[in-house]
Amino acid sequence: MTLHQLSPLLSGSGGPMNASDTSDTISTPDTTSTAGTPFSTLIRTASHEQHIEAETSTFMSDLLGGRLGVEAYARYTEQLWFVYEALEADAERLSADPVAGPFLRPELLRRTALERDLAHLRGPDWRGTLTALPATRAYADRVSQCAREWPGGYVAHHYTRYLGDLSGGQIIRGKAEQTWGFTRKGDGVRFYVFEDISNPAAFKRSYRELLDGVPADDLEKQRIVAECKRAFALNTGVFRALGEEFPLTA
Repeated sequence: MTLHQLSPLLSGSGGPMNASDTSDTISTPDTTSTAGTPFSTLIRTASHEQHIEAETSTFMSDLLGGRLGVEAYARYTEQLWFVYEALEADAERLSADPVAGPFLRPELLRRTALERDLAHLRGPDWRGTLTALPATRAYADRVSQCAREWPGGYVAHHYTRYLGDLSGGQIIRGKAEQTWGFTRKGDGVRFYVFEDISNPAAFKRSYRELLDGVPADDLEKQRIVAECKRAFALNTGVFRALGEEFPLTA
């Protein structure tokens, strides 16, 4: 099993790129024609390198390998809250948007589950100690900007988060239950439990069909692909920052 099977926030690597220097290198879309290529395929193949980079995510490999404690897991969960707060704060407003609206499915929403997990991990006053790493703030700010100004960009972030949560996120849940003794699908790992999605495989197929039918021209699709790459790069910055905060000690 490799780390590229895990959720999008596992796309960090130990390489030289960080979140602050990615916009100039990946924001310019490739205008090569995408005619005949399903948009879901285009996005998946365009982010292939980022998935491979996830295999070298030092923080997550150490965390899931049992080499870091539950404090590191709690800190990671805190960072997720900021990203999903940004993703879900404008969901109601975006629900009527022709581009973003079809993707806003209530069964995907994660913020409430994250808050239950944080109450379990940090106690009832978890909000008082919640802090975002600078890399997390940069990520959340970009998601919020897209939610306000660019529905297509919002779809890119929505895709990289939720589809990954339905896939590799389940590996994280199992490892966390095994390593720190959380109740199966209970408090501490509820973020990874999609109670209202009985068939994740079918749900992901329907999601990809929505991507294939997104009302956007060829250039706009390329811009969305570029934003997807940017989302992965922002994830990389978060994992690098977490790795610095929780260095593995011999």
